[in-house]
Amino acid sequence: MWIYCCSARHAALNNGQYELGAWMPNFPATMRHPPLQAQGTTSLESYLDTIPEVNSTSLIVFTLWVICEPGDSRSLGHPDEHFTEEEPKRLIAAFQGRLAQISQEIHERNKSLPIPYRYLDPHKIENSTSI
Repeated sequence: MWIYCCSARHAALNNGQYELGAWMPNFPATMRHPPLQAQGTTSLESYLDTIPEVNSTSLIVFTLWVICEPGDSRSLGHPDEHFTEEEPKRLIAAFQGRLAQISQEIHERNKSLPIPYRYLDPHKIENSTSI
């Protein structure tokens, strides 16, 4: 359960944050005025006065990028070399084979989807338990 929570569950909940938050109206970092309470009472000027300034938005987009696309991550099933015995190596190889099979199934399924869902592809899930 611990490995699942630190890898696949975390990826399912968090890996899509950049796609959602990179467009500021979906995920405003700050607002300079409270949201309107009645429909149809807004204007372009009130909208521009409410949305965050460029520097606030760029900081949030950068933060989301760092969180969602770490450059030094290892994908699930590729741990550091801690085991030298044959049995653990065999079990890791079997796990890696199953992950490759799951990844292939996801790639095949995504071919028929108008928008592919890649967040739970084992190659996109960080192996955070080995860090």
